[in-house]
Parts: sequence; C-alpha cells; structure tokens
Amino acid sequence: MRIEFATAPGATARPNEDWTTVALPAAGEGGTLVVLDGVTPPAGDDGCVHGVPWFTARLGGALAELSGSRRDMTLSEILATSILRTADAHRTTCDLSHVRTPQATVVLVRWGTDAVEHLVLSDSTLLLESPDGEVRAVLDDRLDRVPREALRSVASADALRNTEGGYFTAAADPAVAAKAVTGRTPASEVRAVLALTDGAARWVEMFREGGWTDCLALVRKNGPQELIDRVRAAEWADPEGVAFRRWKTSDDATVTYVEL
Repeated sequence: MRIEFATAPGATARPNEDWTTVALPAAGEGGTLVVLDGVTPPAGDDGCVHGVPWFTARLGGALAELSGSRRDMTLSEILATSILRTADAHRTTCDLSHVRTPQATVVLVRWGTDAVEHLVLSDSTLLLESPDGEVRAVLDDRLDRVPREALRSVASADALRNTEGGYFTAAADPAVAAKAVTGRTPASEVRAVLALTDGAARWVEMFREGGWTDCLALVRKNGPQELIDRVRAAEWADPEGVAFRRWKTSDDATVTYVEL
C-alpha cells in the first residue's frame, strides 16, 4: 500500500484550514481517508470563539475515529455523529445557529476486503481509479449549480448556505449528512483513490492544465506536492485573476493519495 499526502496554506499570513489523515486499523484489513476543507468566513462575527482550524481538527478527528472503529455505521451516520460530537464541544461557548458558524467540506473514504465506501459533501473532489486505469470523479456539484451572481454578496451567499436550492457543508446540524453524495464500489474495482480540496483541484477545474485522469497520473508519478506546486505556479502567473477570475489568489490546497 502506498499513502502520500501534502497540504499547504493559501497564504502565509493565515493558518491552513484544510485537514487530512489516513488511518489503518491495528487489527484487520482496510483503512479510512478523511479530507476536510474549512470554509473561510467573510470578515466579521461568525459566532464562534475557536475558529475554523479548531473546527476541522475536531471534526476530522471524530470522522477518523468513527470510520475506523465503527464498521457497523454507514458513512452518513458517521458524519452525522461527528458533526453532533463537534457541535457539543462548543455548544456552550458559541452561537451554533449563526449562518457562518465554522464549517467544512468533507471527503470520507473507507475500504476493506470487499468494498470501498465513499462520501463527498460540498466542493472537494474524490477520484476513484479502476485497475484498468479508468478514473471516475465523485463530485457534489450543488455549489457549481448556484448562479455566480447569487454568490457575489455575503448576504445572498449566506441565504444559500445549508438550504434547499443552495449548497450544503458540515457545520452544526447533523441532518446535513443525509445530503452527502455516497456510494459503494467493489474493492476489486478500485486500484487507487485521490482526494482533493478545491484549492488543489484548481489544476483541473480552473486552470484546465489536464483532466482528472491526468491529475491522478501526475500525483502517482511525482507525488501530491507536485500538484500543489503546479497550482501555485499557475496562480503566481496570474496574480490579479485577469486570465482566471477567482475569489482568492491562492487557496489552501490538500492532496491525499492512497494505492490500495
């Protein structure tokens, strides 16, 4: 088994809000992968005294523990329980009803001898590669379906957050777990998995340097850091966003790769 990951903040002046881990149980076969992309709130109050990195670390730790130890639970149940556990950790100190309470996108993968299970919530990406080299992208495209003009103001973006007709993230409501994209693939049909936060997926989705198959091949050959380096090079070549319009010049970027 090969496991590699890399992560980098979008700017040195602020902390990296992404979070990732790969866990292999001490007993038995299989493992679990978690990638989270913390949602950076607009300037101003988000009702929480802790911050997004605290939230992603808490949520990620719960996801890793439960997905590795509770094989009797589905990934949706694990996400719901992890959201509730994280909410309980700051319910008495923070306003969890605030629309910008700390939240994150989620990629969760669990594999065993029989199957590879997956869950994707919001705009991070999961790639599944078959033994013959075919690459399938698992995406939650709700955010992409929201008209761009609807996201140009904080108020309108807030109104679409975690609501029908908008898009969903893991925040404080465990019911959001039912909105995630989930699936199960026979283990014999998956050779490798690659999880990307949207800051790393820019190489495909924004800069059009290659497709998803090219992306996985690049990571396999040169490692996750190479993909992040290529994204950074494309960002630095267009610092003002003239050729490629974007909210942030550079975003936190995480790449996690596992060959099964």
